[in-house]
Amino acid sequence: MKILVIGSGGREHALVARLARDPQAHVLHSAPGNPGIAEQAETHPVDANDPAAVCALARSLGVDLVVIGPEAPLVAGVADALRAAQIPVFGPSADAARLEGSKSFAKDVMAAAQIPTAAWVTCTSPDQLPAALEATNPGGENPYVVKADGLAAGKGVVVTKDLAAALAHGEACLSAPGGSVVIEEYLDGPEVSLFCVSDGKTVLPLAPAQDYKRALDGNDGPNTGGMGAYSPLPWAPAELTEQVLDSVARPLIAEMARRGTPFSGLLYCGLALTRRGLRVVEFNARFGDPETQVVLERLTSPLGELLHAAATGALADLPSLTWSDDAAVTVVLASPGYPATSTSDLPVRGVKEAAATGCRIIHAGTKTGPGGELLTAGGRVLCVVGTGKTVADARASAYRGVAAIEIPGGHNRSDIAALAGGPTSAPLPPQRNEDSGSGRE
Repeated sequence: MKILVIGSGGREHALVARLARDPQAHVLHSAPGNPGIAEQAETHPVDANDPAAVCALARSLGVDLVVIGPEAPLVAGVADALRAAQIPVFGPSADAARLEGSKSFAKDVMAAAQIPTAAWVTCTSPDQLPAALEATNPGGENPYVVKADGLAAGKGVVVTKDLAAALAHGEACLSAPGGSVVIEEYLDGPEVSLFCVSDGKTVLPLAPAQDYKRALDGNDGPNTGGMGAYSPLPWAPAELTEQVLDSVARPLIAEMARRGTPFSGLLYCGLALTRRGLRVVEFNARFGDPETQVVLERLTSPLGELLHAAATGALADLPSLTWSDDAAVTVVLASPGYPATSTSDLPVRGVKEAAATGCRIIHAGTKTGPGGELLTAGGRVLCVVGTGKTVADARASAYRGVAAIEIPGGHNRSDIAALAGGPTSAPLPPQRNEDSGSGRE
């Protein structure tokens, strides 16, 4: 099968790396790709957000499937253009991608489908903010949760006990033309990410994972696009996946179909396991990053077959997905200043040495310099993926790889999956990771 993967980040490299391991040999292309992707696929300098350009490339290559990685091309209608050209595409339409592009739209859909989520108020003017903050957090007992309504690259959310800071963030979100903001109640309990593949009718769940959104150890510091992740979750209830299918994913897919905007692609369910039960934190319309790195590392079913079946309405005909019993842990290496800023053109050394330890190295924000050297090209630079019989083993493997890599002034968390539990220890839920918003850098 000839496959074109759209995007240039860690999620897209993880997809390409997993497609390259399918039993069926695929011919892989990517646009625009990155240096890591270029080692396994032919890359093309095409604007991923330009529907006409992507369609033209797909036609010229004669691909059997286009896989759209990031959220921006989905919201821009790239999947719509490909479907109109009768090119199979994995990714929802622009209308269906509003589940990620607009938090207020997602909340309306959840209300119609009776999907459990946090109480919320949508504000369109600053004078509505004080009442909304009080209604969702009476007396300021819990942190305030203020979310920009649209895509924000993982930085549109403030979770704070400081009322003034909550008001300031809400006002900043509303200062944009046509801006709106969603004020939510705070959800206690650990968060879980569950990816579900759908063709608009059938829903197949992937393995649950958890990511770490705060920049610093101990879940401290600002929100990021994600600093690491692991799978499986030894502490999660055994019935979690079925519960999410029954109360979240299937009702959501049915409601989208009822509205005439069927959702075909990857439904990312961001969940909180609260004292009052399961609640949806957010939906995304594509694979999450860095959870994709660990989930796909454990998938043993052919990925290309799965994505093509979703794109062509044939998911019901697929056999059940199969998974490795091994655990996977990924640690993100970030450039200096991330997430407030990102630093480009710094040398990245030790990648081959890290891979030699048995890790998989996923490129997220890299480029090739004039002399062929690897350089930073964004905030999150690399993801180091380790595997092992237990989460503890996978964690040790990932950090061996991290130790071999040098980025001047770069940083990473040292506690990814540290409280994940394991077969010889009491399973402890990780500290809660506050929502990072719709989209991740």
